[in-house]
Amino acid sequence: MTRVYTSRSGPTTERRRKTQSGNALVEGALCLLPLLALGFALLDFPLALFIQNTLQGAVREGVRFAITQQTGSNGQDAAIKAVVEQYSMGFLTDAAITAGTDSFSVNYYNPTSSLTTAVTGVGSNAQGNICVVSATIRHAFMAPIWQTTGLIPYSATSSDMMEAPPGGVLPSR
Repeated sequence: MTRVYTSRSGPTTERRRKTQSGNALVEGALCLLPLLALGFALLDFPLALFIQNTLQGAVREGVRFAITQQTGSNGQDAAIKAVVEQYSMGFLTDAAITAGTDSFSVNYYNPTSSLTTAVTGVGSNAQGNICVVSATIRHAFMAPIWQTTGLIPYSATSSDMMEAPPGGVLPSR
């Protein structure tokens, strides 16, 4: 006896095909959302490391400039700030400092007295004093969901001991 196989293409099969047509869309959405989050994270975290390393390098260059007692037309502190801005690749800007979102400071400390109180006034940048350059920037990530949480702060500080001024004359601060 031979068997004859027939396909079931009746009303049950058609109904099942119609009810499952939206499953692919739901499954695609459930897979796409975590993949997008992972993709944004793969872009944002290296950017955060780049910004932090750039700011640290800029502050280090500012201290290197400061300890050699170099100065500009607006004084030594303004020249240090200009050097830090130059090396920060546009992340630290004068406009953002003025607006209050970013901050920048140059302080001098006398190592023979209290290192918790900054020395101010004439002679604060004398040989043997410690120059501390600090900068803080706030930057928003690229991921849309993280931009709503506000700006992420990055801070860097570098310090070194001041050298003797050339010709024995201290530059103005």
